[in-house]
Amino acid sequence: MLNSEQIMGLLPHRYPFALVDRVVEHEPGLRAVAIKNVTLNEPQFQGHFPGRPLMPGVLIVEAMAQVGGLIVTQMPDLPEGLFVFAGIDGVRFRRPVVPGDQLVIECELISLKRKRFGKIRAEAKVDDQLVCSGDLTFSLMD
Repeated sequence: MLNSEQIMGLLPHRYPFALVDRVVEHEPGLRAVAIKNVTLNEPQFQGHFPGRPLMPGVLIVEAMAQVGGLIVTQMPDLPEGLFVFAGIDGVRFRRPVVPGDQLVIECELISLKRKRFGKIRAEAKVDDQLVCSGDLTFSLMD
C-alpha cells in the first residue's frame, strides 16, 4: 500500500491535479489498484455542471493514467525523464461519476518498449460497476 505522501514522492502531480488518494494493491512494474475519492469541493464541479456535478471523463482518464504512472515509474533501470501521454485507445465511459463516489482504479502493464514507451490497460469502477476502461500509452520525455 502507498499513502498520499508516498504517492507524491513518486508522481509529479500536485493540487488540483493529484488524482490518486491511496494505493491498495501494488506490484511495481506490473500492476496497481488505487482509490480516488470524488468530493464536491473539487474545483471542476463549480462549472461541470452547476446543479448536476459530474466528474469530467478526461479527469477519470487522467486518474487512470496516474495509477499507470505509479507502475511505470517504479521500474528498475529506466532513464531519467517524465512519462507523458502518447495515446489513448478504446476508452469507453459507461456511467457518470459524481461527488461521493469512490473510484477504484486497476491498471496493468501491457508492454514496455526500449524503456521509453509503455502501455497499460486500465479500468475504473464505482461500487464494482465499470465506469471507464481503455488502454493508455506513455512516452518518456527527456
